[in-house]
Amino acid sequence: MCGIVGLLILDRDLEPQLGELLAAMLVQMTERGPDSAGVAVYSDGLPEDRSKYSCRTDDDVDWASLAAEVGATPTTYGRAAVLTGPADLRHELEARGVRVISSGRDLEVFKGVGLPVDITKDFGLPAREGYLGVGHTRMATESAVTMDGSHPFSTHDDLCVVHNGAFSNYFSVRRDLEREGERFLTENDTEVAARLIGREMDQGRDLGDAIRVLQKEMDGFYTLVCATRDQMAVVRDEFGCKPAMVAVSDRYVAVASEFRALAILPGIENAEVFEPTPTELYLWERPG
Repeated sequence: MCGIVGLLILDRDLEPQLGELLAAMLVQMTERGPDSAGVAVYSDGLPEDRSKYSCRTDDDVDWASLAAEVGATPTTYGRAAVLTGPADLRHELEARGVRVISSGRDLEVFKGVGLPVDITKDFGLPAREGYLGVGHTRMATESAVTMDGSHPFSTHDDLCVVHNGAFSNYFSVRRDLEREGERFLTENDTEVAARLIGREMDQGRDLGDAIRVLQKEMDGFYTLVCATRDQMAVVRDEFGCKPAMVAVSDRYVAVASEFRALAILPGIENAEVFEPTPTELYLWERPG
């Protein structure tokens, strides 16, 4: 049992409140996932030749010195940091022993072991501005409680995936992806889903078509929320075993495992609230 939240801002006047609202939604999901938590935040700002790299290490590191060596600017959070620099730094950072948990022009990912309220405070989420956020609270059932197992998973630039449930055939899909050159960093089944979606998008499919490939290739019980720089999508398995609720208003689109995470949103009483139909893909675009 895990908790999922997602918030796509449609009204730009609400963007300064993204972090505050996302943090409050995530805390509502604490009982569904007290082991670890994470968030993905999308915000405007970088040109095509620049990227943000959400990084962490298992040891103490001098982020300022490391950033200077690779031509980046750091924002630090203890053993985690976001480095902003050239768009081709991932391999160089990994060669220096840094775990890159996300990269992209708009995306930053923060996650850790512990309660959602502590994770959101550690990374200053309530003060963050942006146009799209996705969060996850984890209750580990098939693997250890570690940061590696925490969601969101971001395997390709500006792609984010969170997942409640379990994929039964993820190992065989992983093996096929490894044969095609994908390199895995964890044992988590959600990383397999993220890499499959990312591969399909690299081959020219849009997010919706990439998710449809996943529906054909991966078996299990799941609610899946995926995001890119300009889209957010949710899909459930054919039995609808894992809960999900959606709220659509003229100011935002919000997704959560339970309604209580939607209830804190402004104007929720005027939103259209519904339960997603199993297997139906719901996808929303950021306004241009």
